Amino acid sequence: MIEGLIALASYGIAGGGAIGNFLYRLESEGVFSYVLPFLMIFAVIYAILSKAKFLGENTAVNLIISIAVALMALQFQFVSYFFAEIFPRMGVVLSLLLVAMILLGLFVDFTKPGGKWGLGIFAGIAAVVIFVQSFSDAFGWNGDLFGGGSWYWVEQYSTTIIIAILVLGTIIAIPLAGKKKGLPPKGP
Repeated sequence: MIEGLIALASYGIAGGGAIGNFLYRLESEGVFSYVLPFLMIFAVIYAILSKAKFLGENTAVNLIISIAVALMALQFQFVSYFFAEIFPRMGVVLSLLLVAMILLGLFVDFTKPGGKWGLGIFAGIAAVVIFVQSFSDAFGWNGDLFGGGSWYWVEQYSTTIIIAILVLGTIIAIPLAGKKKGLPPKGP
């Protein structure tokens, strides 16, 4: 049974079938390294210039400037590396955000004033963690971000810290959730 699973996994990595071969062909032709980043940069610059109307209504000038900026951005490999780092991670982050939104929708009452603050604090902490984790390899922060060996400590104990924070948060949230207005006090 396990041999079949390993064979399927290795087939997906090595060959990938028709879709895998097609994606490999696109990658070897430079579509993911040059064409898609060029199109993204071009579209964003052109949209900004067209909407802001810095240069008037002349779309030809906006087009030329957008093409020039997009081509100059691809002159060095930094943009290709940046897109190669950020977009696979963005897919993972989007799936995690979807799960977080589902769980928050199940357990948090956003009609109360504290619900929105809790969501904001959660989103802020998540944004900082995602930013540091996403750019750590791209900018060479893997080891020297907090001064040498302390990043090793964060990597080793981050799961333990997150679990401890979740447990403490649950312990604090349960008594606070029980203090609702209109309930009769317990006792004699």
